[in-house]
Amino acid sequence: MKQVPIISGHEQKYKIDFVIGRMNAGGAQRVIANLANYLIDKRYDIRIITFMDADAYELDERIVRVRFHDNKIYRKVIINCFFSLIKFYSKKKNRPDIINAHIGDMGFPTIPIARLYKINIIVSEHNNHVYQKRNFYRKLLWDHLYKRANAITILTKYDLPFFSIRNKKVVVMENPCSFGVLMKNNEKRDQAIIAVGDLNRYAKGFDNLLKVASDVLPRFPNWVLKIIGEGDKGKKYLQNMAHEFEISDQVEFLGFRSDVNKIMRSSEIFCLSSRFEGLPMVLLEALSQKMACISFDCITGPSEIIENNFNGFLVEDQNIEEMTLKLTELIENESLRRKFQNNAPHVLDKYSIENVGNKWMKLFEEIAN
Repeated sequence: MKQVPIISGHEQKYKIDFVIGRMNAGGAQRVIANLANYLIDKRYDIRIITFMDADAYELDERIVRVRFHDNKIYRKVIINCFFSLIKFYSKKKNRPDIINAHIGDMGFPTIPIARLYKINIIVSEHNNHVYQKRNFYRKLLWDHLYKRANAITILTKYDLPFFSIRNKKVVVMENPCSFGVLMKNNEKRDQAIIAVGDLNRYAKGFDNLLKVASDVLPRFPNWVLKIIGEGDKGKKYLQNMAHEFEISDQVEFLGFRSDVNKIMRSSEIFCLSSRFEGLPMVLLEALSQKMACISFDCITGPSEIIENNFNGFLVEDQNIEEMTLKLTELIENESLRRKFQNNAPHVLDKYSIENVGNKWMKLFEEIAN
């Protein structure tokens, strides 16, 4: 496969390779797209290297895409990654200043290769460690390979003690909010509850959301639940649940959408039903569009974004009864929704692409030097 080498200009800073399994619709992928688009304007040379699937997010034309898409099965991607990158980086002209590997599994092939070719490497975690600690392979990665990386980035302070004993440089690096902040609230919103995520992922808790909806929606026939996200297997399962609960006419599965911000901007309530999160980008995005937000207080993420009863509701983790009560209260109380919507953007400054991008540039500078 013929690859396009990085072309450096007179004012280029560092050559950064973002390495991830795929650039499909997902939170980590959206982070990479936003960050890459930001850094390319800061005179960085950027490549994004993947191993399967099509791209879901728009990238600046100056960003170089390298695709080693020989396998369509994810468990084979790690093997493909190792052999593809070891061959690719064997040529000195292809070596970047820094490899930034995203989603923990990518640490397996990239850390040894980075050490072999003396390339700086940063590995980025996108979930809290509690969610993954029973995974044998992740434990092997954390306990034996992470000490060989130049740095590890994590999403919240909760994970700092855990990873700090596995690497001497661990940085809390928040996800940047993808959308610009809506300056003026739209008072004419649809009577819709929005949820966003991968339908195949148990961690997103859409099954529990439908249990809540089965109690709430029949009492408010003008309201609908709109679930945005891909996943054929999960969609079929959730559609069957909605049918069994007799709420199919009030639940819409919208699939992948590139206009999520517009849907959020015109809808009343955003609900995060996740069992586990790192730092949920969709919650930041919903706040940026001045939605009234309600979320389970899962181990990491929501409590760092939502101040309970100020810019949203935090519900005891996986307490379906409480979620049902609070969601009902939001639907019935328009003034409460307006309060949450107006207070929504107050927390977003530290999650702006400028602030997060500057933190990344500082880290790159420290590692490269």
